Amino acid sequence: MLNRALMLLVGAALSAPTLAPATAREAVSFNGAWSVDLVTETGMVCDSRYSYSVSVRDGQIRLVSGQNASLSGRVGPDGTVGLSVSNGTATGAVSGRLQANSGGGTWKVSSLCSGRWTARRQATRTAQAE
Repeated sequence: MLNRALMLLVGAALSAPTLAPATAREAVSFNGAWSVDLVTETGMVCDSRYSYSVSVRDGQIRLVSGQNASLSGRVGPDGTVGLSVSNGTATGAVSGRLQANSGGGTWKVSSLCSGRWTARRQATRTAQAE
């Protein structure tokens, strides 16, 4: 159950330096696939590291392989990430910021464990006809 709750804390997915918000001229689309790594810094009931894939579309974050859990939240136009997750009795929160191709922040599952997350945009492949 806790493992599934942590799967949702990805967003994001997503130790990164503080990222400056994008201005209107620097607006970035965060749409696409992202790889997210979570590192546990406190708490003994969580594994030391988790890796997941998430999808962002029009600010909405979706766990690609999530099951039996709920995720709500979004990526703001400036890259700010704010998510709430739940799975059974475990609840958690994710916060941080994305920039064009990477990002990071913190996560916490109730009082059980917490840590940091990093995200990297996955390369998009385009099929070409021969």
